[in-house]
Amino acid sequence: MPGSAAHLIRRFLDVATARRLTGAESAMVSGWLTPELAELFFAQNRADRRHGHHAALSVIASGVEDRDVVIAALMHDIGKRHARLGIVGRSLASVLILLGLPLTDRIRAYRDHGLIGARELGSVSAPALAIDFAIHHHRERPESIDPGTWETLISADQPPKASSKLVRRITSTAT
Repeated sequence: MPGSAAHLIRRFLDVATARRLTGAESAMVSGWLTPELAELFFAQNRADRRHGHHAALSVIASGVEDRDVVIAALMHDIGKRHARLGIVGRSLASVLILLGLPLTDRIRAYRDHGLIGARELGSVSAPALAIDFAIHHHRERPESIDPGTWETLISADQPPKASSKLVRRITSTAT
């Protein structure tokens, strides 16, 4: 799950600076989801809701308006809320996971959020693509997801460009 130092910094900045979804953004999200999926989506913390919304917008901006692909983008991280970790806890969890150190139950839940989220998605009859992407979005592409759809979703899961520029500045001055 954790990647490079730059990726971890981007993730930290995205969580730290995430703003609430506006009414219009929340309505857009709700328009793509069933009531059961919307309940799961809005149970996430502010940063994960913002990230899911950003991922869905990225999918739509790429020209893909397939409902299942948008739902997969919106819902892929819903399992993270079970870890109940704040910004510092998530950062610490990422480092512990990266280093292969012993993990608490909450940190294991954070590490395993894809599988946890997939189980939840299955319990509310989410599209198979959303379930598969939740499980695999930090792994290799499964056979069940075609390469084009996979690339669209993986690209959508990347941090927004604004934080990427800031990370480049931070990491270039640190070296």
